[in-house]
Amino acid sequence: MRLLFTGILVVALLLIVYILITRKLGFAWLTRLGMHIVLAALAIYIVNFSGVMPELYVPLNPITVTAVLLLGLPGVALLVGIKLTLV
Repeated sequence: MRLLFTGILVVALLLIVYILITRKLGFAWLTRLGMHIVLAALAIYIVNFSGVMPELYVPLNPITVTAVLLLGLPGVALLVGIKLTLV
């Protein structure tokens, strides 16, 4: 089973490299992705240390950064809402 997953990963990586080479996308998308990750982490950091709600702390981990990365500022609101209602 592990060999199957490794094979799928290798095939996926080869297909991604093929697309990058044939479409001449370059690495500009990587720069934009990095910028968005930093901005998502900064948004969570601002929420944590703004002092508006002292009892509120959203952990800064890959899951929360990905949520904010995909959803933008509504992702921050989603995390704050989940933190206030469930915890």
